[in-house]
Order: sequence, then C-alpha cells, then structure tokens
Amino acid sequence: MTSSSEGARLRELARLRRVRDRIDREYRQPLDVEALARGAHMSAGHLSRQFKAAYGESPYSYLMTRRIERAMTLLRRGDLGVTEVCFEVGCGSLGTFSTRFSELVGMSPSAYRQRARDLAGVPSCLVKAATRPVRNREARSGQRS
Repeated sequence: MTSSSEGARLRELARLRRVRDRIDREYRQPLDVEALARGAHMSAGHLSRQFKAAYGESPYSYLMTRRIERAMTLLRRGDLGVTEVCFEVGCGSLGTFSTRFSELVGMSPSAYRQRARDLAGVPSCLVKAATRPVRNREARSGQRS
C-alpha cells in the first residue's frame, strides 16, 4: 500500500471513529444513518459499508446496541418501567425496542427487569458480566456447541 493510500485509509478510519463516538455520545437523539453520514461528509451507503468493515456491524446496529446497553442499566436500577426506559434511551417504538432487546439480551425487557430484581444484592459488576448483550452471530455460534 502506498503512503498516500495508507494516509487516506487512516483519515477514513478517523472519520468512522468520530461517527462511532457521536453515536456513543448522542444515542438518545433521533440519529439515522443519513444524518451520521452527512456529519462525516460521506454518503449513507459508503458510511454503512465502511463502518461495518471497520466495526463488524452497521451504524444502526451499533446505535441500537448502545441503546440496549443503557436500557439494561436503567432496568437494573428498577425505578422506571419498560416504556419509560424505551423512550429514555431514544427509541421511538416500544415494539422495535422490545424486539431488539430480546435479540441482544435473550429475554424481554420485562423479564430482564424481573431478573434484575431477583439478583438484588449481587455485586453490580457480576450482574453486568452475566447479563451483557449478545450479538446475533455470537448467539448463533454459542447454540452450535
């Protein structure tokens, strides 16, 4: 690889990292791939392809994973209902939130909240380790064994 193409690749990776950092910061905002792409001066298709190549998942999937991780924390806290948590983390649809939550966590948000109540008194670091989100490909590979 030439130094100029290596430099271009590093600049593109820096732009992708800024997109990822924006998602981490603004996960509660109504973000979509087009808005993220505009902010990175890329087309939505190019951003999606490059983000997936760099991070192993699409920008939307990464955003939803961040939202679900935050929702898990709020559900463990126990002072908000599932609907309140859904909107607190930036999801506009309870159905989409519940479906994605179930895909990543392996149980519904209500079941997760109940399980968190059952684990009251267990150190939070252990609860977080035992209940972390599982990506679809990880769940599939785990089912084969």
